[in-house]
Amino acid sequence: MKKIKATVIDYGMGNIWSVTSALKYLGCEVDVSSDALMIEKAQILILPGVGSFRKAMNALISMNLEAPILNAVQNRKAKFLGICLGMQLMGTKSTEDGETKGLGLIPSSVEKFSSAEVADRKVPHIGYNQVHFDSDENLFKGISGNQDFYFVHSYRMLPPDWKAGVSTCNYGVEFLAAYENENIFATQFHPEKSQTNGLKLLDNFLKA
Repeated sequence: MKKIKATVIDYGMGNIWSVTSALKYLGCEVDVSSDALMIEKAQILILPGVGSFRKAMNALISMNLEAPILNAVQNRKAKFLGICLGMQLMGTKSTEDGETKGLGLIPSSVEKFSSAEVADRKVPHIGYNQVHFDSDENLFKGISGNQDFYFVHSYRMLPPDWKAGVSTCNYGVEFLAAYENENIFATQFHPEKSQTNGLKLLDNFLKA
């Protein structure tokens, strides 16, 4: 049986090792690349990320990766997964370090958890927290009930108005924890750090 092949986008701000290790554990062949042509032609793309939204978008733009990503995802319908900051970059814009335009693949903006939302909870939101999902969604197939996944973030997206393909987590406010729409997938949590459930989710993505 032919191995599934995925390309992990390297723009200098992702936890590449953890993601690629998880993918290889699942038997996936992995390319780590910052080459625009390779990214534009890839069938499966993964965008991890840790750090500042503005710095990350500037990195994608300066490396001429924004257009190849959008062409692959929107025109060729390559399968795409954004993880943590990678998911936030898929939003319309972020207020982190000043307003910055995102990739526009998820119809929601990225804003910091407010004190009114989190009350006495600490920001950043760190650790395992329960994700509320529909088990019919591709990402969560074979994962029973509402399970815990690992989060590390200070900024969040609020869920779009519709329910299909939207999974949420509550940290004083109900925020967008995972998203899927046709070939576009995203998780605010780190599946590669979420043990058995996270590995199952990544496997579901690869096979979706």
